[in-house]
This record gives sequence, structure tokens and C-alpha cells, in this order.
Amino acid sequence: MPANPLRPIRLIADDYALAPGVSLAIIELAEMGRLSGTGAMTISPFWVEHADWIRSLADRVAIGLHFTLTDRPPLGPMPRLAPLGRLPSLASLLLKAHVGRIEPGEIGAELDRQIDAFERALGRSPAFLDGHQHVHVLPGVREPVLAALRGRLKGAWLRDVTLDPRALLQGPAPAKAALIAALGLGLAWAAHAHNIPMNRGFRGIHDFSGRVPYPVLFRRFLAGLPAGGLVMCHPGRVDDALRQADPLTHGREAELAFFLSQDFPKALAEMGVAIESLSSPPPIG
Repeated sequence: MPANPLRPIRLIADDYALAPGVSLAIIELAEMGRLSGTGAMTISPFWVEHADWIRSLADRVAIGLHFTLTDRPPLGPMPRLAPLGRLPSLASLLLKAHVGRIEPGEIGAELDRQIDAFERALGRSPAFLDGHQHVHVLPGVREPVLAALRGRLKGAWLRDVTLDPRALLQGPAPAKAALIAALGLGLAWAAHAHNIPMNRGFRGIHDFSGRVPYPVLFRRFLAGLPAGGLVMCHPGRVDDALRQADPLTHGREAELAFFLSQDFPKALAEMGVAIESLSSPPPIG
């Protein structure tokens, strides 16, 4: 009897351009064919330089926009969300979304600026759209996200962060995953209604505590993930820029070590999956 075909899944590395150690790690994995794509933080001061680093890989990996609305200066004035010139913490943003204090027009203008920065530096449109800390699913944010995907980014796909009940129960951080999935339902329903392409299943949420080794977590992520599903990851090497920019440091090195190891292809084979090969849109003009 013929062997069962491997399930193609998307392995997407978040936070490209956050810091040099993160970007170089992502490039290394992409060159090895061990990633489907990466989401770029065009709000980062490193973005323009790091866009040059990854330009030659655009035909081999999907490069998307990792829309960012927390803890950094925005690319333009945001008097309601960032009156002092710095975006709020995630906790503050969640509260503002809950009480309806996010202005979609202001968010849409910042989204346009981050897309503009992507296209200027890379010469291509984003292959997909997601959010740093999943901000793209929040009320007041998801409306301009949908508008962009129906307009200037038509054809790009959207990260759907909803999970099936089994994945929630078996995951390493069920409360965190349940909150993200619940917030993502409204966006997923609206995207489906407008025929916006999305991944078919989502995994990768964990608490970065290191209590469960990442190779074990990764195998759990793959269990039951359907073809076309997406696993987000955060590989990177710790450097001074990362320490200053983000609290997630050594967990990135643990993920990178696994993806560089021979245990990674072994895990894929054990779970009957293959990394889906994606690419970015053609150059603009």
C-alpha cells in the first residue's frame, strides 16, 4: 500500500526585524528550508536594513506584515492611542479594546503606514497579515485589518488564531490560548464571510517558561493539526538589542536550537507533516 501523504503545514517565524539576532536566526532557518515564512515588524528601527538581508529569499518564503501596536513609537501621530508618542502595553491595549476606546480610523492610518514601510523597503506587498501579540484580532483593530485585506492587500492571507477544543485542552497554555482564540472568533467569521484566505488551524501558543522542553511542545503542536494549519514560532539569538526591546529572550534560543537540530526533521516525519513551501508576491511595478 502507498504511504500516507504528508500533511503540509505552515511554520511562520514571528518578529522579523525586532533585533539583529532574531532576524539573522530567521534567515538561517529560511535558507535551510525550515520555515514557510516570517512576519516583519516594519515599525522597528532595524526594518529597512533587515529588509535588505531577506530580499533574496522572497521567492522562497512568505514575508508578511507583523502589525504592531504595543510598546514602541508608532510610525505616525496617534493622538488617541499614543498621545505621548509611544504605543501602550498589551494590557492597556486590551483594556482599551474591551471598553471601546480604540479608534479604527487611527488604527487604519497606522496600518497603512506600516504597509507603506514594508513596500518601500522590500519592493513587494506583504504575503500575509498578522499581529504582534495577536493585536490584529482586537475590536477596533480587526475592522481596518479586514478593510486592508479587501483593498490594497487583496490576495494576501490572514492569520486565524482560533483553535479547536481539543487543541485548547491539550495545549501547554490553555487559558492564554482560549483568550486569544475567543478574541479571534469575530475576525475569523468576518474574514470567512468576505472570502479572505486564512490558515486552516493554528498552534504555537505556550508560556515560554521552559518547563516543558520545546521539542516536546512542538510535537504537541503538530498533533491533530490539519493540512494548511499554521504553527507560529519565535526563534532568535539573544543580543543587546533584543534585551532592550522584548522580555522574551532565552526562549527564542531554545526554539532556534530545536529548529537547527536533526530532531526537527525527525519530529516532522514522526508526526506525518511537511513544511509547506510558500513565497512572497512579485515585486511591485
